[in-house]
Amino acid sequence: MEFTKVNVEVRGGTGKGGSRKVRAAGKVPGVVYGRKRDPIAVTFNEKELLTSLDKDKRRNTVLTLSIAESGGGKAEEVTAMVREAQINPLSRRLVHVDFLRVDIDAEVHVTVPVVLTGKALGTTNGGQLHQSLHTVPVAAKPAAIPTKIEVDVSALEIGDALHVSDLKLSAGVRVLLDARDAIASVVAPKAEKVEAEVAAPVEGAVPAEGAAAAGAAAPAAGGAAAPAAGAKKEGGGKEDKKGK
Repeated sequence: MEFTKVNVEVRGGTGKGGSRKVRAAGKVPGVVYGRKRDPIAVTFNEKELLTSLDKDKRRNTVLTLSIAESGGGKAEEVTAMVREAQINPLSRRLVHVDFLRVDIDAEVHVTVPVVLTGKALGTTNGGQLHQSLHTVPVAAKPAAIPTKIEVDVSALEIGDALHVSDLKLSAGVRVLLDARDAIASVVAPKAEKVEAEVAAPVEGAVPAEGAAAAGAAAPAAGGAAAPAAGAKKEGGGKEDKKGK
């Protein structure tokens, strides 16, 4: 199987100083590693790499790197993928790229987007569709890596969910997650809102356990607090004796 070819060149200078010189020359530094081979420091043309990447697969694109020595000579061709790309947050230009050597007959681990299709039945009854996983890690041979994994949610009612075990995968593709992990579900937001309102305290409300204490401590309207039951009036004993 043929893959898009990208020309790279072995670079001698390594470290920050060497990388700065490469960028000053209008190229991007990178490294090719994997398959139990020594890493090779390389440089490449940014535009050539970006135009070689599949617009859907992006870094999951399998490439043929033509690695040439800086002094010339026969180039070595290596099957590889972009494992990591560092991007300048301001200019959005590539700063450094790691290429991973791959064997077209051996599995590689990559991340693939999950795309929901259809309209869930539960949403017509007020439910809300919730997507738990937007990407999933998979294992597959380079040529079998899917662009995306589509999931039809049309049959989901309120309370229903789709799990990893429900994914329909092409031959040679394995998802590296627990089969019970949820992909998408339909929830009832109205029920959740009512529960939240019941749980939330009302502003200015007095807690039940404190209501009785507050009532007992409050003075009577327009006067002093009522005396406790059974309490004697001040000076009451003398008044009784005079009356006799």
